[in-house]
Amino acid sequence: MKILVTGAAGFIGSHVCRALLSRGDEVYGLDNFDPFYSRKLKEDNLIWAEEAGPLKFSAGDIRNPKILDNCFISVPGGLDAVIHLAALAGVRPSLADPLRYQDVNLNGTAQVLEAMRRHGVIRLIFASSSSVYGSNSQLPFREDALVDRPISPYAATKKAGELLTHIYHHLYGFSVDCLRFFTAYGPRQRPDLAIRKFAEHIIAGRPVTILGDGSQTRDFTYIDDIVTGILSSLDRLNGYRIFNLARGRSVSVARLVELLGAALERKPIIERRQPQPGDVEHTQADIDLAARELGYSPSTDLEDGLKFFTAWLKWI
Repeated sequence: MKILVTGAAGFIGSHVCRALLSRGDEVYGLDNFDPFYSRKLKEDNLIWAEEAGPLKFSAGDIRNPKILDNCFISVPGGLDAVIHLAALAGVRPSLADPLRYQDVNLNGTAQVLEAMRRHGVIRLIFASSSSVYGSNSQLPFREDALVDRPISPYAATKKAGELLTHIYHHLYGFSVDCLRFFTAYGPRQRPDLAIRKFAEHIIAGRPVTILGDGSQTRDFTYIDDIVTGILSSLDRLNGYRIFNLARGRSVSVARLVELLGAALERKPIIERRQPQPGDVEHTQADIDLAARELGYSPSTDLEDGLKFFTAWLKWI
């Protein structure tokens, strides 16, 4: 297949590109190198992805229709599908700049959808997030749960993106899978994400900041399992569907820090601070639907995933 991956230079995007190239797909990447974190890290991600095969990459912003048109026009015979991962990420940064999150995540997604419509490409994977579940207290989260009460601008943009893609399914016959990722981690993880920050602080002997008492839980999902789910979804696109991609098990933040310390063979120094607004207390996914319809079966336990991650972190 000929696939356009937006956000190709990012953590998940580079893993997806490498996996697609490894199985023989023709991959076209797009990324604007947003300064949220180092451009060099993203360029290194692309170099790593290209070890699996030639990646046809363009630098540009998904909000620019001319750039998008060029991506579609440049593909001989046309694209088969789009994996739309490009977005501003993070709950807390979205509190500081909600208008920019709305512009990039909503306007950007609308521009991608319109470019697809103009060029007759009707197969789409949309990267959503577990944050759409908000403060829902009914665990595990199921895809049919009510998700109309987000508690951060980031979460709102992801839910709105799901709604936008449904419009294009309804009006233009797009086949769309919205994939709700749950706390992805692993090699090449963004430097702002908790597991990487915690690990770097432990290595440097600096305190690890835990918000609250550490009892909040997350469904930590190893990157290879996320990528496997994305590719399974791509190969089975049919209609409009929403899936959780997760490990399906929750672990407390306090326990995560303990496991990281064990993987790094160092004792973490803990510093506690007050919880911040917008953070969800607990996440855990019901992955039965993805198992039935995608054959999704995550295989990496947190202990093993942290060993793989810390081995990579100590190597770079």
